[in-house]
Amino acid sequence: MVTLREAGVPEKNIFLDRQSGKDFERPQYKRLIRKIKKDDLLYIKSIDRLGRNYEEILHQWRVLTKEKGADIVVLDMPLLDTRRGKDLMGTFLSDVVLQVLSFVAENERANIRQRQAEGIAAAKAKGIRFGRPPRSLPGNFSPVYRQWKAGEITGAEAARKCNMPLSTFRYRAEIYKKNREC
Repeated sequence: MVTLREAGVPEKNIFLDRQSGKDFERPQYKRLIRKIKKDDLLYIKSIDRLGRNYEEILHQWRVLTKEKGADIVVLDMPLLDTRRGKDLMGTFLSDVVLQVLSFVAENERANIRQRQAEGIAAAKAKGIRFGRPPRSLPGNFSPVYRQWKAGEITGAEAARKCNMPLSTFRYRAEIYKKNREC
């Protein structure tokens, strides 16, 4: 954001999504697309801030420059400035640089996901649990479970008596059953 301010972009014209650039289903990006019009100038800090999907970056670039008629300046890559070189050679160079950088951005996304999966697997191997800790069972769970198992009450009734959704009751009943068999 500092880089955009230094480029002279007014605060009201800075669109900042605080989520992954894996796709373009981001609220602020959608707002930007609705607001941008012909001859506007869009500053992007780096191409991977636009997105991390090769095909989508190329598609969105075309939407912004061809359909919307805006110019784009990628601040950390001066070759990606659509204001310059509107001739065939300039367009060709911009397209080549854009394709290379889009590939790099998507490749980085794949590397991030790979490292994340490896980290999760390593944590699980160490016995680290993810998610919030399960709530303790209600005091009446055991007798309600026995009634349900005996067919005296339905699953929905059992869940209601334990004050939990039916899916949760069934899930917890399965765990309860396994623990009793051990």
